[in-house]
Amino acid sequence: MRYIRRICCALFIFLTANMPLLNYLLSSNDIIFPKHGGIILMLLLVFGLIVINIVPAVSHRSLPGKRLRICADGCELLIYFLISVSASVICLIAALPALFPGNKMVWFGNLVCVILVEAVVFWSGIIRIYLTSTQIGIKWRVIGLLCGWIPVVHLAVLMKIIWMASEEWRFESGKLMQAQERKDDLLCQTRYPLLMVHGVFFRDFKYFNYWGRIPEELKRHGGVIYYGNHQSAACVADSGKELADRIREIVAETGCGKVNIIAHSKGGLDSRYAISRLGIDEYVASLTTINTPHRGCIFADYLLDKIPGAVKDKTAEGYNSALKVLGDENPDFIAAVTDLTASACKEFNQTVPDKPGVYYQSVGSKLNTASGGRFPLNFSHQLVKYFDGANDGLVAESSFPWGQDYTFLTTSGRRGISHGDMIDLNRENIRDFDVREYYVGLVNGLKEKGF
Repeated sequence: MRYIRRICCALFIFLTANMPLLNYLLSSNDIIFPKHGGIILMLLLVFGLIVINIVPAVSHRSLPGKRLRICADGCELLIYFLISVSASVICLIAALPALFPGNKMVWFGNLVCVILVEAVVFWSGIIRIYLTSTQIGIKWRVIGLLCGWIPVVHLAVLMKIIWMASEEWRFESGKLMQAQERKDDLLCQTRYPLLMVHGVFFRDFKYFNYWGRIPEELKRHGGVIYYGNHQSAACVADSGKELADRIREIVAETGCGKVNIIAHSKGGLDSRYAISRLGIDEYVASLTTINTPHRGCIFADYLLDKIPGAVKDKTAEGYNSALKVLGDENPDFIAAVTDLTASACKEFNQTVPDKPGVYYQSVGSKLNTASGGRFPLNFSHQLVKYFDGANDGLVAESSFPWGQDYTFLTTSGRRGISHGDMIDLNRENIRDFDVREYYVGLVNGLKEKGF
């Protein structure tokens, strides 16, 4: 049915685009095509074109969410465009011998009509996608604009954009419908609320969530979420103190008794310190560390040792100034990085033991190739690989495991899963790895354990 609809709509657009030629062919026979038939036909075709642009596919009205409906409509219009414009080009070429030189104005008039009609369909579709799709990102938006004027290349780019946007609306629609079907299951309604702890050089911003689309997915399934709200760059001890204060605050305000901590990157070390050294183990049911460098990063030792002091100071000054603007009261770039070195983590592990009343588990992932990561992890991957081996673009695979249970994640093919992918940093749908669904399963596992 979908293919029949596409053929019919594309045919209608094709006829509208080629109205001058159609009128020329039919007007030669008054019996088949009455005197005023051309005007009536033109009005009908224009009306149909307007309807198609407003409602490209009636079936899309049932999709969940306005954004996805608009995105799906944009994809459909661009598919109509590709079919109809291809047919129009063939038609124009085929009409050349018959219309030149005697009726060349008909041909040129038809060319203008094709350009105008197809432009309406194209822009109606591409604007919809550009305004609603998250998966094509800035990269493909820019490529689309730059390559839009290069013959053949623009068609390849357009097909890529259509494919990406189509994958997006189908996948996201499926997720929303799945969530609706199992909303009463409350898969993420744990006994204790979730405390999500960010890593180094980031903060818990109001309008840009460090954890991407994950928190909303957990809430949709019954999860109760709080954030660490600690500074982005500080030594582990200082960050740990902030987290300890935050946990006591949550417990006091809500009466929840305990929290389940899910901590990413350095946040895992900060959380371990708070639990072990600052007496909040009685308020923590579980700690799940995500891509945390429990054994540190050898490449960090190397860089801190080899980079001249003046360069380190200048870099730290720049970072600290920027982090103050973002909200840190007293950022310390060097202290934060130093605590992530292999040497510092070795000492840390000896002096910060796990508490027996807390359940510890860890998760790690791996980039299969440098090209699988997004900037800047695609650059750092090779450096980390040289010193530390297989990694997620920042932390070595060997550094991830901690606690009673450990889960290692990657994908088939060249991509893999990066340090940023594990927190949905780029809001990217990754083939073979649904990060939001993974966290639903992770939290559901905590629920089943009684946490």
